[in-house]
Amino acid sequence: MHSQTLQRWLAGERVSPLPARRAGQKPPALSFEFFPPRTEALEQQLWACIRRLAPLRPRFVSVTYGAGGSTHARTHATVARLARETDLVPAAHLTCVGATRAEVDAVARGYWDAGVRHIVALRGDPPAGTAYAPHPGGYATAAELVEGLRRVADFEISVAAYPETHPTAISPAADLDNLKRKLDAGATRAITQYFFETATYLRFLDRCLAAGITAPIVPGIMPVTNSAQAARFSALCGTAVPDWLGDLFENIEEGAETRRLVACIVAAEQVRTLQANGVDEFHFYTLNRPELTYAIAHILGVRASQPASVEAASFA
Repeated sequence: MHSQTLQRWLAGERVSPLPARRAGQKPPALSFEFFPPRTEALEQQLWACIRRLAPLRPRFVSVTYGAGGSTHARTHATVARLARETDLVPAAHLTCVGATRAEVDAVARGYWDAGVRHIVALRGDPPAGTAYAPHPGGYATAAELVEGLRRVADFEISVAAYPETHPTAISPAADLDNLKRKLDAGATRAITQYFFETATYLRFLDRCLAAGITAPIVPGIMPVTNSAQAARFSALCGTAVPDWLGDLFENIEEGAETRRLVACIVAAEQVRTLQANGVDEFHFYTLNRPELTYAIAHILGVRASQPASVEAASFA
């Protein structure tokens, strides 16, 4: 019996370890996404999250915009405070939904006047239960929005990319054409929807290069602590949830700490594999919960360096 076991082990495929970061090799660039708070308690949670992650010196931090522009005021307030009270680089989400071109341009000018120089330009999602329709006199697409922002000011502009195709796209090829239009209109980079299979992102990079896209396509990473919740959310945004993810979270619904440990291992394996394939920039969807992102950043080789403004009383 032992002989058979040893034989099986010796005959099995050998898997090389992921390479360690070489001495002198720079750690990857990171960016973080937050969502604007809806209550006072969530406001405190958000700023605790920012305070925890700020020492990692992200390239920028973005603040989301609700469906139909529903959180515009909160997004603007959060981004303006980031610009005013921290040394972080804030990026504001801006969408085409529910506004004329003049109104969107006015919001963009307000961001510029508040010191915000980076916009994440999105078509945006309509209010729940409705189909997307361009606002009369508004920007119809994200590519048009990028062109409009370029006329307003010299913003750095990020746009969205979908390795598994946007749910409303007529085909993967059409979706890729749309991404190229956004970048050709003047966007700086694309940030992907989150994904779970590393090969999905790498195949998407191959398709982008074949289509003549050379701008950075930054992988979006979302650490998941609840696979059932992730499956519900992923069904809306077109992300496939592999069976192995559900298997990893099986029978640990009540064990919050165990779920966090599993989530960290899953996301760390994902980013380390991407790093081994040469990826040197990551965008984390933090869900305003910092610890998983902080731990994964540490594994990637990113070390904290305390910015002076994070210690300021205004961050309290």
